[in-house]
Amino acid sequence: MKKALLYLSVIVFLIACGGVKKTQEAINTGNYQQAINSALRNLAENKDKKSNQAYVLMLEEAFSKNMERELQNISYLEKDGNPANLEAIYKGYSQLKNIQQRIRPLLPLYVRDEGRDARFNFKNFDEDIIDSKDRLSEYLFDNALSLFNNASNKLDYRRAYEDFRYLDEINPGFANTKEQMELAYQKGLDFVKVKMINDTQMVIPNRLEEELLNFNTFGLDDLWTQYHTNPLNEVTYDYEMQVAFRNINISPEQVNEKQFIKEKQVVDGYRYLEDENGNLVKDSLGNEIKVDNFKTVTCNYYQFTQQKLAQVTGTVSYIDLQTKQQLNTYPLSSEFVFQHIYANYNGDKRALDNNLVALLNLGAVPFPSNEQMVYDAGEDLKARLKDIVVRHRFN
Repeated sequence: MKKALLYLSVIVFLIACGGVKKTQEAINTGNYQQAINSALRNLAENKDKKSNQAYVLMLEEAFSKNMERELQNISYLEKDGNPANLEAIYKGYSQLKNIQQRIRPLLPLYVRDEGRDARFNFKNFDEDIIDSKDRLSEYLFDNALSLFNNASNKLDYRRAYEDFRYLDEINPGFANTKEQMELAYQKGLDFVKVKMINDTQMVIPNRLEEELLNFNTFGLDDLWTQYHTNPLNEVTYDYEMQVAFRNINISPEQVNEKQFIKEKQVVDGYRYLEDENGNLVKDSLGNEIKVDNFKTVTCNYYQFTQQKLAQVTGTVSYIDLQTKQQLNTYPLSSEFVFQHIYANYNGDKRALDNNLVALLNLGAVPFPSNEQMVYDAGEDLKARLKDIVVRHRFN
């Protein structure tokens, strides 16, 4: 037990030393953010722990060096005067404030060897953040609006949408960003009308058609594509998706019979054990010994298999309605096998294995209709159609 505790202590010590070493290496290589994160993570567990003193000093050092470097970088970006730098300036100030907010809950942090509290030269960046955010917001808005007004295709509208969306994240309510974002979204959308085509000689079940065209159940995560199974007059559609059934093959109803004979030795009562002279054998208490009497039994087993097969094949095609050209075609196929097994027998049922006996409790059942067979085959078609819709990309 003592050895185990000793080993555990050594492992914990080595892990702790490794953490301190990696944090110091991060400072030495200029990865101040990494060093700050490591120090804060360890101090949050127990800031007064003696072994965590190294993290207090490293946090103090990393904070000071990071502050100095970031302010110098921001100063340079400001002097450069390029409005494209505004996002970096805004993020720089926000990051500095965030670090201070993470350190404050741990204060005071005491440095034992020097008999003092750790020093952190906190600054108020609120005005800098607000000013840089306002300037960045105006720049983003003007850029997005210019991209929107001069858009030559849907991709331009989508880029404008992303800029408006980012602006709304950092500065909600700025100008009429929400309205512009919605306009850009509507203009960037691809509208696809879905058409079902039946080139077979059979009727497609209504419920199968409804389920295949119910794109809400597909769980699609496509921001820029809307599928309409009931086209709207006021919408100008970009593409048409044609789900075409080409062939439906349904086999005849079949019943196959298989007959075989099973034989087994079973216990059939008992008899008294006799010795070689024909005398009854008794146990130590004088009781006559009984032994099982085995008998070979035979059973004729008749197994019937009802079977019917449906196979549905087709294609999914995408048509560009502007150019009238076919973009892609995907094969679509599925099959469904109805199978039911039952049995009966003639002879001694004891010769049958348990798995065969179970079938004796079953009887023939009605075959499903052709319409039901097509519907059941369609269960797999739904999954295949969803996969095609998810994989296909227009741009």
